[in-house]
Order: sequence, then C-alpha cells, then structure tokens
Amino acid sequence: MKSRRHQSVRLLLKTLLLLACIAAPARADDQAASRRIQEEVWALPLPLPTFAYVVRPIGDGPFPLVIMNHGVSLNPTERSFFPLVEFRDAAKWFAMRGHFVVAPVGTGYGASAIDIPERALYGPFFAKIGKCSNPSFRSAGMAVAQADLWIIDHMVADKRIMPKDVIVVGQSAGGWGSIALSSLNPPQVRAIITFAAGRGGRVDGKPNNNCAPDKLVEATREFGRTSRIPMLWIYIENDTFFGPALSKRMHDAFTASGGSAEYHLMPPFGNEGHFFIGSPDAIPIWSPLVAKFLEARR
Repeated sequence: MKSRRHQSVRLLLKTLLLLACIAAPARADDQAASRRIQEEVWALPLPLPTFAYVVRPIGDGPFPLVIMNHGVSLNPTERSFFPLVEFRDAAKWFAMRGHFVVAPVGTGYGASAIDIPERALYGPFFAKIGKCSNPSFRSAGMAVAQADLWIIDHMVADKRIMPKDVIVVGQSAGGWGSIALSSLNPPQVRAIITFAAGRGGRVDGKPNNNCAPDKLVEATREFGRTSRIPMLWIYIENDTFFGPALSKRMHDAFTASGGSAEYHLMPPFGNEGHFFIGSPDAIPIWSPLVAKFLEARR
C-alpha cells in the first residue's frame, strides 16, 4: 500500500506540473483521433526516481499502456538541454487511440546532467557504451530494459492500465533498449516498435561512422536468441546513424538467431532520417504500418 507521503508528493507534483487538458482534433484519416486526452508530467517513485511525460485518455481506464523510450546524447551539456519529450505528436497519436502513454526521462538528463571530473561530480547517466574497441552495447540496452520493467510494475500496481496489454516504443538508443527488453520476454508486453534503433552511431559527429558495427550486429544477434515478442523495426534510408546496410545486417542477425521482427525501410525523410519519429509530418507515413502491425496482434 502506498504511503501517505508518496501520495502527497505525487499529488503535489501532478498539481504543479499539470500541463494541459485538451480536446484533440480529429485527423481526416482516422476518426479515433477525436478522443479527448490529457497531458501531464509525473514523478514516478521507481527504485531510481524518474520524471515522465504522460499523455492519456480522459477517464479512469484501465487502458493499454505504451512506454516510449527516447534516444541519448553522450554530451552532458546537450543532455542538460534535452527536451522533456522528443516525440510529443507521436505520443499523442497513441493516446488518441486509447493508450495510456508514459515517456520516461532518462537518468542523467536536465538538472542531473552534470559531469565535472576535476571536482569528482558525475551525473547518474547509465547509458555509456565505453570505448569503441570494446563497447558495452548489451549492457547499455539492458539498463533501459530494466527501467521499462520498473515502469511496467509501477503502472500495473497503479491499476489504471491493462496488465497484459503493454506496447513498448523506442527511438535510437531507446529503440535499442526496447530490443534488449524483448530478449527478456516480459509477459505483460505484447508488442514492441522501434524507430532507427541502435547504438554507437556517428562517432565524432561523422555521418555513417558507427563505433563498432560488427559488435553491434553481434549484440543484436544475442538479443534475438531469446527474444520472442513480435517486433516492428522502422528505419529510414537517409539515417546517418544507422544506415540501410547496417540496419539490414542487424535485422538479419536478429531473425536468424530466433527473434521475430518485421523490418521496414522508409524513403528519405527531411535532411536526416534518424529523427523521423519526432516530426508530426511523419505520422501519416508510419502510422498505417504501426496500426496494421498492432491490429494483427490483438
């Protein structure tokens, strides 16, 4: 049973951080988009306390849960200015179709993005992969997967979500963490969707310069050995972090070792396809694929 202190803190935070209660306009291609939704910021009392952007249908539920994992930056200055949510329009797309969306803010972002070695100050950033000579791709993915498991347990206990109807969505490093989660096969998760998933992209800021592509493919193969959750992988032709040649290698390795993943390579989008999911203009492109994939797995 939750303590009164936790309840009071949560109520205070929700009161202070409530963003909006809005009536979302209907899209011409989907009448379900007329559902009323509410946007909030939550403080989740997990083993590692976490802020999260929440967008949900108005009402008591229970609703199917969607967890949305964002990408990472290895630069602490960039992390300090990281947006609360990278893909608000995409999150609202799921909410307007009846999902309770939780988009956690990763550790080491915002005010906690501090790294001053000469003063022995380090932020709680758990997504580093180490040196390219021996990157810890697997460990970085599993760190995100563990955070997702904590969120699932908390939301199930909250009783506003359907405990066996969880979808996990991830972009870039968040997508990589979602692939890692699939290797654990949590029984609550019925489907996983990734956009431009991977790690080690654009070393030193150079396009199509992956940290250790062979090791990334091998880590993907390892996840596939135990993964049995249906997945949808979406990549974009002009992604300079994880281009078509690399993403196809990853998919081949994952499925050859036993994983189940439907792969789609989308046409070039804008100047940099890696951030495809963050654009509202991309929704009409990816939403038919996602809707069809989820409908087939009901």
